[in-house]
Amino acid sequence: MSIRKHITLLALMGLIVSAAFAQKSDAGYGWVLDSSKRSVKNMPQQNEFINNQYPYPSKPRSMWELGISGGTSFLFSDVDPKFGFGGGISVRKSLGHVISVRAGWNGSYNYGLDYRPRSANSSDLGGPWSQLYTNGGKQFVANYRNAIHQLSLDFIGSLNSISNYRGNPKTDIYVLAGYSAISSDVDVNALNASNAPYNFASINYLQSRKNIKSDLKNLLDDSYENNAAVVNQNRDAVGRTSKNQLIRHGLDLGAGFAFRLTDKFNLGIEQKFTLPFDDNFDGIKQGKTNDFISATQFRINMNMGKSSKNVLPLWWLNPNNYVYNEVNAPKHMKMPPVVLPDADGDGVTDQFDMEPNTPAGSPVDSHGVSRDTDGDGVPDARDKEPLTARDCFPVDADGIGKCPEPPCCTELRDMIKNLHTAPECAISSLPSVQFKTGSLNLGSTATAILNSIAQQMNANPSCSVRVNGYYDASNKRSQQLGWDRVNTVIKYLVEKQGIAESRLIFNLSAGGDANTVDMMGTTESGPNTVPAPFPNLQKSK
Repeated sequence: MSIRKHITLLALMGLIVSAAFAQKSDAGYGWVLDSSKRSVKNMPQQNEFINNQYPYPSKPRSMWELGISGGTSFLFSDVDPKFGFGGGISVRKSLGHVISVRAGWNGSYNYGLDYRPRSANSSDLGGPWSQLYTNGGKQFVANYRNAIHQLSLDFIGSLNSISNYRGNPKTDIYVLAGYSAISSDVDVNALNASNAPYNFASINYLQSRKNIKSDLKNLLDDSYENNAAVVNQNRDAVGRTSKNQLIRHGLDLGAGFAFRLTDKFNLGIEQKFTLPFDDNFDGIKQGKTNDFISATQFRINMNMGKSSKNVLPLWWLNPNNYVYNEVNAPKHMKMPPVVLPDADGDGVTDQFDMEPNTPAGSPVDSHGVSRDTDGDGVPDARDKEPLTARDCFPVDADGIGKCPEPPCCTELRDMIKNLHTAPECAISSLPSVQFKTGSLNLGSTATAILNSIAQQMNANPSCSVRVNGYYDASNKRSQQLGWDRVNTVIKYLVEKQGIAESRLIFNLSAGGDANTVDMMGTTESGPNTVPAPFPNLQKSK
């Protein structure tokens, strides 16, 4: 049952460690540039770094960590263990951001009570069990109390001090390995209050382990009055016995984590195993497996040293902070002067210039393209009429447009003409063609109207038809769309109805309903096409 409790405790520790990974952290790196936290011997390298003569800063002075620990302890051995308790004190010093070294003392009481009767005649027992229970072939149930002192020197590897994805860690997750010198005093409870051997034969060993142990606890007192024997084996020569104390050495292995509360204190939990290469820690030596110590302890750690002269222990600092902060916002790096070539001298670098050979003196937009304020296709640098009205398009090579006569003049001229000549065109008013918003498609109603207009034009060969579209003067797409719709109507009459292009007059004006193309009979002549105002936006062919 004790083993199950121990596994549960370790699982809980794992969950806490997993939760600790989600902690956010700071990205401070002032300690990298702070020369006051360097020893005298490291100052030459630090000065070279500050003056950009060497790429690496020197190692700073860092605080020591004083730790106090306490928790459970037990032995893995030939005897069923019970949870004991232990505690210790340690000091830890960083060798770098990952590796640190820790020296410490730990003391513990460890207990064991088996549930299996053993024969006292076994040749490898010795001590009180052989001396007190061999008479008449008596059986006994092994038990012990072991008082252990450990002096340890452990090397610790911090697994999450250096990260590419966050700054200084809030947690120290680590593994450890090291060496312990061990003093162990093992005693057994072999005699009752009357100083006589226990009657272990009174126990029913066919019942459950829980009930067996319950009966044994009722039978036994807590005297532990006899020193346990030490049965010699090959490894025993490494240590010695003195006043019943085993002096041994052992290998330390373990893992743990600590959570930083402040820059001064942190709390942690640690699981440590010590393998002493000996099978005498439980008071008997049977089997081929050596005993080893398991300790699960909670720790409170305090950083020792002045913050004005020392940084935190290096496992709490991420050295990548400096690198990433400098890449993000350089403060210490020497940056080369920026050279941005601009071959045509228009103020837009060649990398982003969409017109790399702009004539000298020509104003350009943000893409390095010559400005054309009125959109007539002639750059402002050689446009003699830089603000040509849309009604005056198309323009000549100098950007000068041909503006239509004002309506008043046209009406007056027509009135004078009508006074002298009779109307020659019998086509008066014609229906308009409607388009859906943003569309160039001729619906069934529109084609029916155009078919009717074609019939009237065939019946009146002296008549021409003015095809008039409209647009929004402030919108380039609207201007081009108006042009496309007039062109669509003219193409339909020419290609589908066989009307001569010379009888269709192309007209485009600002204002009016942009979705409407008006048709008007006339005896005038005019162009059946004009250049598209914005060919790059053209939809019709």
